Amino acid sequence: MRNHTVVTEYTLLGIPETEGLETVLLFLFSSLYLCTVLGNVLILTAIISSSRLHTPMYFFLANLSVFDLGFSSTTAPKMLSYLSGLSQGISSQGCATQLFFYHFLGCTECLLYTVMAYDRFVAICFPLRYMVLMNRRVCSILAAGTWMGGCIHAIILTSLTFQLSYCGSNKVSYYFCDIPAILPLACGDTSLAQRVGFTNVGLLSLICFFLILVSYTRVGIAISKLRSAEGRQRAFSTCSAHMTAILCAYGPVIIIYLQPNPSALLGAIIQILNNHVTPMLNPLIYSLRNQDVKSALRDAFPRRGFTLKKN
Repeated sequence: MRNHTVVTEYTLLGIPETEGLETVLLFLFSSLYLCTVLGNVLILTAIISSSRLHTPMYFFLANLSVFDLGFSSTTAPKMLSYLSGLSQGISSQGCATQLFFYHFLGCTECLLYTVMAYDRFVAICFPLRYMVLMNRRVCSILAAGTWMGGCIHAIILTSLTFQLSYCGSNKVSYYFCDIPAILPLACGDTSLAQRVGFTNVGLLSLICFFLILVSYTRVGIAISKLRSAEGRQRAFSTCSAHMTAILCAYGPVIIIYLQPNPSALLGAIIQILNNHVTPMLNPLIYSLRNQDVKSALRDAFPRRGFTLKKN
């Protein structure tokens, strides 16, 4: 029998085809990460501090901000570390942890967007019963369900991936530990992990996206029946913001995991949009252009010269 060395540490090779661009990428991703943290912390501060924003819609937005902070922090710190010239190595435990939280938060995102679409469906189609149907208990159950569902999803994928033997190369041809980059390094049969990964990630995304489309189709029909032009405009403005964020989030996931032969560079670019650009844009898309949020931020920072100009 041939001797094998069990892999205890992996080397992240970084973003494909970007050799020599480390300084530019370090500045770019540092800026994106800083904007992500600042924007989402401001959203959380506004929602927590203002009683006017203690509504179902803003409750789910607060959950989304927590998700965005965690999702970007799963990959950004390590990537910034090796772009600045530090070690590209990551332990097998660290790699498993990164993969777990990436899929935990990724699944939570899919489920949370679906819940937020349902919230808008109830708000527009059943406005008189909205606060009854979306009471505090229901909102808490829905939010807890999204996080628990994401956790179960991540446990399954991480267990299947790291129960395999890794005894060959330790070079991960990517900038973080993800299933498509880790499985080629395994010594055993990876077909089960590949099938489950395809089903859990790709199919789950498609099902959630279909449910969101159904919700917004019903919402669109309800908006078209509104007699007030102002009411139609307000409802459309809210829903268009949600749909923009949903397309930014679901598009990359579906493209990456349903391609038969994905390009390494294209996959990296799409995943960067999903991991770092979308969490930065969500505060702008959802809340920072919202007058209620601006008012809450002005009230939260009255003595520090923190001002937001009204559009």
